[in-house]
Amino acid sequence: MNFEIFVLGTGGMMPLPGRFLTSAMVRREGDLFLFDCGEGTQISLKMLALKWKKISAIFITHMHADHVTGLPGMLMLSSQVERDEPLHIYGPPRLKEYIDQTRRILDMYINYEIVVHTVSEGRVLETPEYTIEAFKLDHTKPCFGYTLREKMRPGIFFPEKALALGVPQGPLWAKLQSGTPVEGEGGKLIHPHEVMGESRSGRGFSFVTDTLYSPKIAHHVKGVDLLLCEGMFEDALLESALEKKHMTATQAAQIALDGEVEKMGLIHYSPRYNDWELKRLLKEAQEIFPKSFLARDGMVFNIPLKD
Repeated sequence: MNFEIFVLGTGGMMPLPGRFLTSAMVRREGDLFLFDCGEGTQISLKMLALKWKKISAIFITHMHADHVTGLPGMLMLSSQVERDEPLHIYGPPRLKEYIDQTRRILDMYINYEIVVHTVSEGRVLETPEYTIEAFKLDHTKPCFGYTLREKMRPGIFFPEKALALGVPQGPLWAKLQSGTPVEGEGGKLIHPHEVMGESRSGRGFSFVTDTLYSPKIAHHVKGVDLLLCEGMFEDALLESALEKKHMTATQAAQIALDGEVEKMGLIHYSPRYNDWELKRLLKEAQEIFPKSFLARDGMVFNIPLKD
């Protein structure tokens, strides 16, 4: 079961050569989830050979231009192909107004249903296999981070235990694996925990950008396999970060450390830094959380199941 994360862009404020605006895509089985959609996101998708027309849902963090201005083009392009299912877009207040007004002013031809969900803190999407949670961030406009988590998986099934308890191979094994007790030999009720190991954890991904530091963020990203987190400035520019309601690389690393994440990629770099100068951000982050790295446009991460 695949779980892939694509870094579409890492820049803040404006796109630069080789550094598109901050955005990411998650591909899990047949689902594609896009996080933020700034100017030029379509190009990033094309470069990574991602089928934007198959996007299942879009999650917008906040209503600043570098996070939403790619939406109109994306919506219009999706009308050039057959799309049977609605496109769900999640985000803060005024997102629906922005989409509705843009469609009206541009007289956009849309041949599929667009469903806009105004998010608040808490679970915004749930299926039998995973959840997506939104959590409030502290920026100059209402802003949310997002965490996608797979639900716990059943433990390993032990055929030898089932046979020893008088449950023959066949449909009854499938019932036990689905959590349903069955009758063994002599009518004895056999429960799943008697033939299966402990439940196993799923995988997780968090997307955090444009916010002041808060220790509360660590709770929402707890234990994820990959955290993409803004670290817009170095510590020397902490005053500027506070004024603009952004974070330093050190603060991002503190969230990763407290959240006990597997690894953390810095994103949403200030355009003041060229690629070589970004090493200063990385050095500061790794002093707090050694598993920090500089996210780069086009990076792809395949997150395997742990067992």
